[in-house]
Amino acid sequence: MQIDYIVVGQGICGTWLSYYLHKAGFSFLIIDEEKQNSASKTAAGIINPVTGRRIVKTWMIDELLPVLHQSYTELGTVINVSAIEQKNIVDFFPTPQMKLAFNDRYLKDQEYLSNPDDENHFRSSFNYDFGYGEIQPCYLINMQDMLPAYRKKLQHEKCLLEENFSLTDLEVLPEAVQYKDISARAIIFCDGIHSFENPYFKNLPFAPNKGEVLWIEAPELPSSHIFKKGINIVPWSKNIFWVGSSYEWEFKDEQPTEIFRERTLAVLKHWLKVPFTLLDHKASIRPATLERRPFVGFHPLHSSVGIFNGMGTKGCSLAPFFAQQLVANLREQKPIHPEADIKRFARVLSR
Repeated sequence: MQIDYIVVGQGICGTWLSYYLHKAGFSFLIIDEEKQNSASKTAAGIINPVTGRRIVKTWMIDELLPVLHQSYTELGTVINVSAIEQKNIVDFFPTPQMKLAFNDRYLKDQEYLSNPDDENHFRSSFNYDFGYGEIQPCYLINMQDMLPAYRKKLQHEKCLLEENFSLTDLEVLPEAVQYKDISARAIIFCDGIHSFENPYFKNLPFAPNKGEVLWIEAPELPSSHIFKKGINIVPWSKNIFWVGSSYEWEFKDEQPTEIFRERTLAVLKHWLKVPFTLLDHKASIRPATLERRPFVGFHPLHSSVGIFNGMGTKGCSLAPFFAQQLVANLREQKPIHPEADIKRFARVLSR
């Protein structure tokens, strides 16, 4: 088989990269063994324009938002899935200091923030002492339907090889690659945490972190917003909510823990006034980076080996934008954003 590009992985990065490769007229094959607890499959799919205790804008959000809405709407139409929905965040203040921080930020810049008309609006569902603010617009990506629907499209078009990728079967040539009986111009790794140990990219400053989430059923809980108070409660499907997530920098394995489950259930019992039932508990490891910037581009010594990875918790917001940039680079040699281009690590990768 002769194709233009091999893409390893069909998480959020592999999905968007392959989508834009197809739009640009390139042929591709995704190699991916389905894994139920991958980072993309356990992600809530939140796009939030502000972050942190200082409530600052997330990196590049003003450039990202217009692209994101158009991209997800377009992809949703192609695979017949409602892929994106505006779902603003109701941010309950856990302390008086956080309320003051929000109000101070609001007075200086009201973009993406608003104060409620009635701070008692959610009293029937939640316990809260210090009021709340609203972050808007926020979006929720329908990951649980979008990724499987896109996978079915790949299967139908015979663009998916469902197996565990084996590095030992990869031969890297000066201007091409060979994988078993597949010849391609290049291979691009979108395989999340597996790139940590990839010999071509293991020197990149990855900073993997573990996240755990619960799913609960709560028929009386409103699904109008994403609710935040230390943890997030996110509408997932009818009466089902995603609850999480943790950020663990030191961990033994990718298995869910009793400590997280019990701690989170205790928080929910204190926070919620409505009954709920625990349905599921999963964990995964995110492909985060030390500098919180993605890894996009090709190896300085092996021009046929590329990477599209390192999105961390921002995969839903970063992947469509940088997939377009990477494909434009392949097609028209347009530059990749310097804070994302792995050229910034050329010396480290050349060792």
